[in-house]
Amino acid sequence: MKIQKRTWIPVLATCLISLSTLSFSDPVYAKKITSLRQAAKTAQKEVKNSDITEIDRDYKNGQLVYEVTLTKATKEYEITYRASDGKMLEYGWEQYSFKGHSTKKTLSRKKIQNLALKEVSAGKILSLIQKIDDGIPVYKIKLTQNSKKYTLKYHAKTGRLLEYKWASKIFAQRPTENNRYISMTKAKKIALSKVPHATIVKAEFDNDDGVPLYEIEAIKGAMEYDIKIHASSGKILGFDKDYNDDWW
Repeated sequence: MKIQKRTWIPVLATCLISLSTLSFSDPVYAKKITSLRQAAKTAQKEVKNSDITEIDRDYKNGQLVYEVTLTKATKEYEITYRASDGKMLEYGWEQYSFKGHSTKKTLSRKKIQNLALKEVSAGKILSLIQKIDDGIPVYKIKLTQNSKKYTLKYHAKTGRLLEYKWASKIFAQRPTENNRYISMTKAKKIALSKVPHATIVKAEFDNDDGVPLYEIEAIKGAMEYDIKIHASSGKILGFDKDYNDDWW
Protein backbone atom coordinates (compact mmCIF):
# COMPACT_ATOMS: atom_id res chain seq x y z
CA MET A 1 0.00 0.00 0.00
CA LYS A 2 2.84 2.36 0.82
CA ILE A 3 4.42 1.74 -2.56
CA GLN A 4 1.13 2.55 -4.28
CA LYS A 5 0.83 5.76 -2.27
CA ARG A 6 4.31 6.92 -3.15
CA THR A 7 3.69 6.19 -6.81
CA TRP A 8 0.22 7.82 -6.86
CA ILE A 9 1.20 11.12 -5.26
CA PRO A 10 3.88 12.20 -7.79
CA VAL A 11 1.69 11.04 -10.70
CA LEU A 12 -1.25 13.04 -9.35
CA ALA A 13 0.99 16.05 -8.80
CA THR A 14 2.29 15.81 -12.36
CA CYS A 15 -1.28 15.67 -13.71
CA LEU A 16 -2.33 18.68 -11.64
CA ILE A 17 0.67 20.69 -12.82
CA SER A 18 -0.13 19.83 -16.44
CA LEU A 19 -3.78 20.80 -16.04
CA SER A 20 -2.79 23.98 -14.26
CA THR A 21 -0.38 24.92 -17.04
CA LEU A 22 -3.03 24.33 -19.68
CA SER A 23 -5.76 26.21 -17.86
CA PHE A 24 -3.60 29.29 -17.25
CA SER A 25 -1.75 29.44 -20.58
CA ASP A 26 -4.61 28.79 -23.01
CA PRO A 27 -6.61 32.02 -22.32
CA VAL A 28 -3.54 34.12 -23.15
CA TYR A 29 -3.65 32.92 -26.73
CA ALA A 30 -7.38 32.29 -27.04
CA LYS A 31 -8.16 36.00 -27.46
CA LYS A 32 -5.71 36.62 -30.28
CA ILE A 33 -7.42 36.91 -33.69
CA THR A 34 -5.49 35.38 -36.56
CA SER A 35 -8.06 34.93 -39.33
CA LEU A 36 -11.14 36.47 -40.92
CA ARG A 37 -13.16 33.46 -39.85
CA GLN A 38 -12.16 33.90 -36.21
CA ALA A 39 -13.02 37.60 -36.39
CA ALA A 40 -16.45 36.72 -37.77
CA LYS A 41 -17.12 34.23 -34.96
CA THR A 42 -16.02 36.74 -32.34
CA ALA A 43 -18.35 39.40 -33.75
CA GLN A 44 -21.30 37.03 -33.94
CA LYS A 45 -20.83 36.19 -30.27
CA GLU A 46 -21.19 39.91 -29.59
CA VAL A 47 -24.23 40.32 -31.87
CA LYS A 48 -26.06 37.03 -31.55
CA ASN A 49 -28.20 35.69 -34.42
CA SER A 50 -26.70 38.21 -36.84
CA ASP A 51 -25.51 37.81 -40.44
CA ILE A 52 -22.01 38.75 -41.60
CA THR A 53 -22.04 41.06 -44.62
CA GLU A 54 -18.39 42.12 -44.76
CA ILE A 55 -15.04 41.35 -43.10
CA ASP A 56 -11.82 43.23 -43.72
CA ARG A 57 -8.26 43.13 -42.39
CA ASP A 58 -6.52 46.49 -42.20
CA TYR A 59 -3.90 48.53 -40.36
CA LYS A 60 -4.91 51.43 -38.10
CA ASN A 61 -2.52 53.42 -35.95
CA GLY A 62 0.15 50.91 -36.92
CA GLN A 63 -1.90 48.01 -35.56
CA LEU A 64 -3.41 45.10 -37.44
CA VAL A 65 -7.20 45.12 -36.99
CA TYR A 66 -10.21 43.17 -38.19
CA GLU A 67 -13.31 45.13 -39.21
CA VAL A 68 -16.59 43.21 -39.25
CA THR A 69 -19.95 44.39 -40.58
CA LEU A 70 -23.11 42.52 -39.53
CA THR A 71 -26.86 42.91 -39.88
CA LYS A 72 -29.64 41.93 -37.51
CA ALA A 73 -33.30 42.90 -37.90
CA THR A 74 -33.25 46.59 -38.94
CA LYS A 75 -29.73 47.38 -37.73
CA GLU A 76 -26.30 47.27 -39.31
CA TYR A 77 -23.38 46.77 -36.91
CA GLU A 78 -19.71 47.62 -37.35
CA ILE A 79 -17.10 46.24 -34.94
CA THR A 80 -13.31 46.61 -35.00
CA TYR A 81 -11.00 44.21 -33.14
CA ARG A 82 -7.26 44.46 -32.54
CA ALA A 83 -5.62 41.32 -33.90
CA SER A 84 -2.89 41.04 -31.26
CA ASP A 85 -5.23 40.53 -28.30
CA GLY A 86 -8.80 40.54 -29.67
CA LYS A 87 -9.63 43.80 -27.87
CA MET A 88 -12.70 45.60 -29.23
CA LEU A 89 -11.59 49.07 -30.36
CA GLU A 90 -14.75 50.32 -32.08
CA TYR A 91 -18.41 49.34 -31.89
CA GLY A 92 -21.49 50.81 -33.45
CA TRP A 93 -24.85 50.23 -35.06
CA GLU A 94 -27.18 52.16 -37.32
CA GLN A 95 -30.88 51.80 -38.09
CA TYR A 96 -31.33 51.30 -41.83
CA SER A 97 -35.09 50.82 -41.92
CA PHE A 98 -37.51 53.08 -40.07
CA LYS A 99 -40.31 55.59 -40.64
CA GLY A 100 -38.70 58.97 -41.08
CA HIS A 101 -41.76 61.23 -41.39
CA SER A 102 -43.35 62.62 -38.24
CA THR A 103 -45.82 65.44 -37.61
CA LYS A 104 -44.55 65.97 -34.07
CA LYS A 105 -42.74 69.13 -33.02
CA THR A 106 -38.97 69.16 -32.98
CA LEU A 107 -37.61 68.15 -29.60
CA SER A 108 -35.53 70.63 -27.63
CA ARG A 109 -31.77 70.39 -27.39
CA LYS A 110 -32.13 69.85 -23.65
CA LYS A 111 -34.34 66.82 -24.22
CA ILE A 112 -31.77 65.26 -26.56
CA GLN A 113 -28.98 65.95 -24.08
CA ASN A 114 -30.95 64.15 -21.37
CA LEU A 115 -31.56 61.17 -23.65
CA ALA A 116 -27.86 60.97 -24.52
CA LEU A 117 -26.76 61.15 -20.89
CA LYS A 118 -29.12 58.28 -20.06
CA GLU A 119 -27.54 56.27 -22.88
CA VAL A 120 -23.96 57.18 -21.86
CA SER A 121 -24.06 57.42 -18.09
CA ALA A 122 -21.70 60.05 -16.62
CA GLY A 123 -20.70 61.14 -20.12
CA LYS A 124 -19.44 64.62 -21.00
CA ILE A 125 -21.11 66.30 -23.97
CA LEU A 126 -18.67 67.65 -26.56
CA SER A 127 -21.04 68.85 -29.27
CA LEU A 128 -24.70 68.84 -30.33
CA ILE A 129 -25.76 69.66 -33.87
CA GLN A 130 -29.17 69.57 -35.53
CA LYS A 131 -29.14 68.74 -39.23
CA ILE A 132 -31.03 67.06 -42.06
CA ASP A 133 -29.68 63.60 -42.83
CA ASP A 134 -31.11 61.89 -45.93
CA GLY A 135 -34.22 64.05 -45.61
CA ILE A 136 -34.69 63.24 -41.92
CA PRO A 137 -34.30 65.84 -39.15
CA VAL A 138 -31.74 64.52 -36.68
CA TYR A 139 -29.63 65.57 -33.72
CA LYS A 140 -26.01 64.43 -33.79
CA ILE A 141 -24.40 64.47 -30.36
CA LYS A 142 -20.82 63.61 -29.37
CA LEU A 143 -19.75 62.65 -25.87
CA THR A 144 -16.73 61.34 -24.03
CA GLN A 145 -16.64 58.94 -21.11
CA ASN A 146 -13.47 57.49 -19.59
CA SER A 147 -11.49 55.94 -22.44
CA LYS A 148 -14.22 56.12 -25.09
CA LYS A 149 -15.70 58.69 -27.44
CA TYR A 150 -19.34 58.31 -28.45
CA THR A 151 -21.40 59.52 -31.40
CA LEU A 152 -25.18 59.26 -31.12
CA LYS A 153 -27.80 60.27 -33.65
CA TYR A 154 -31.44 60.87 -32.65
CA HIS A 155 -34.57 61.53 -34.69
CA ALA A 156 -35.19 65.22 -33.96
CA LYS A 157 -38.97 64.77 -33.61
CA THR A 158 -39.45 61.34 -32.08
CA GLY A 159 -36.27 61.08 -30.01
CA ARG A 160 -35.60 57.62 -31.41
CA LEU A 161 -31.94 56.59 -31.34
CA LEU A 162 -30.94 55.97 -34.96
CA GLU A 163 -27.19 55.55 -34.59
CA TYR A 164 -24.87 54.55 -31.76
CA LYS A 165 -21.09 54.37 -32.03
CA TRP A 166 -18.08 54.44 -29.76
CA ALA A 167 -14.34 54.28 -30.31
CA SER A 168 -11.49 53.77 -27.89
CA LYS A 169 -9.58 57.02 -27.26
CA ILE A 170 -6.49 55.06 -26.27
CA PHE A 171 -6.47 53.38 -29.68
CA ALA A 172 -6.77 56.68 -31.53
CA GLN A 173 -4.41 58.84 -29.51
CA ARG A 174 -0.94 58.37 -30.92
CA PRO A 175 1.04 56.59 -33.66
CA THR A 176 3.40 53.80 -32.74
CA GLU A 177 6.38 55.35 -34.51
CA ASN A 178 6.58 58.53 -32.42
CA ASN A 179 10.12 59.45 -33.48
CA ARG A 180 9.14 59.78 -37.11
CA TYR A 181 5.95 61.78 -36.69
CA ILE A 182 4.82 65.03 -35.13
CA SER A 183 2.81 64.60 -31.94
CA MET A 184 -0.97 64.51 -31.73
CA THR A 185 -0.81 67.76 -29.73
CA LYS A 186 1.14 69.44 -32.54
CA ALA A 187 -1.38 68.19 -35.11
CA LYS A 188 -4.25 69.64 -33.07
CA LYS A 189 -2.47 73.01 -32.91
CA ILE A 190 -2.07 73.00 -36.70
CA ALA A 191 -5.79 72.24 -37.10
CA LEU A 192 -6.76 75.05 -34.73
CA SER A 193 -4.50 77.48 -36.56
CA LYS A 194 -6.58 76.70 -39.64
CA VAL A 195 -9.89 77.05 -37.75
CA PRO A 196 -9.26 79.32 -34.72
CA HIS A 197 -11.50 78.90 -31.65
CA ALA A 198 -12.95 75.62 -32.95
CA THR A 199 -13.54 72.64 -30.66
CA ILE A 200 -11.80 69.41 -31.62
CA VAL A 201 -14.16 66.45 -31.17
CA LYS A 202 -12.11 63.70 -32.79
CA ALA A 203 -8.41 63.18 -33.55
CA GLU A 204 -6.78 59.98 -34.72
CA PHE A 205 -3.76 58.69 -36.58
CA ASP A 206 -4.18 56.63 -39.73
CA ASN A 207 -2.14 55.32 -42.62
CA ASP A 208 -4.01 56.11 -45.82
CA ASP A 209 -2.50 54.16 -48.75
CA GLY A 210 0.96 54.47 -47.24
CA VAL A 211 0.56 58.14 -46.23
CA PRO A 212 0.71 58.70 -42.43
CA LEU A 213 -2.06 61.12 -41.46
CA TYR A 214 -3.66 62.77 -38.50
CA GLU A 215 -7.39 63.07 -39.13
CA ILE A 216 -8.92 65.88 -37.10
CA GLU A 217 -12.64 66.60 -36.75
CA ALA A 218 -13.65 69.95 -35.25
CA ILE A 219 -16.76 72.09 -34.84
CA LYS A 220 -17.27 75.83 -34.70
CA GLY A 221 -20.76 77.27 -34.54
CA ALA A 222 -22.86 75.70 -37.26
CA MET A 223 -19.87 74.26 -39.12
CA GLU A 224 -18.14 70.90 -38.98
CA TYR A 225 -14.54 70.60 -40.22
CA ASP A 226 -12.53 67.58 -41.34
CA ILE A 227 -8.80 68.26 -41.54
CA LYS A 228 -6.10 65.84 -42.72
CA ILE A 229 -2.53 66.60 -41.67
CA HIS A 230 0.59 64.82 -42.88
CA ALA A 231 2.03 63.12 -39.79
CA SER A 232 5.65 63.74 -40.79
CA SER A 233 5.65 67.23 -42.31
CA GLY A 234 2.62 68.74 -40.56
CA LYS A 235 1.29 69.92 -43.92
CA ILE A 236 -2.50 70.14 -44.29
CA LEU A 237 -3.44 67.67 -47.04
CA GLY A 238 -7.21 67.88 -46.79
CA PHE A 239 -9.71 70.43 -45.55
CA ASP A 240 -13.47 69.96 -45.75
CA LYS A 241 -16.35 71.72 -44.04
CA ASP A 242 -20.06 71.05 -43.82
CA TYR A 243 -22.62 73.77 -43.12
CA ASN A 244 -25.73 72.79 -41.15
CA ASP A 245 -28.74 74.88 -42.17
CA ASP A 246 -30.74 73.74 -39.15
CA TRP A 247 -28.22 74.81 -36.51
CA TRP A 248 -29.83 76.78 -33.71
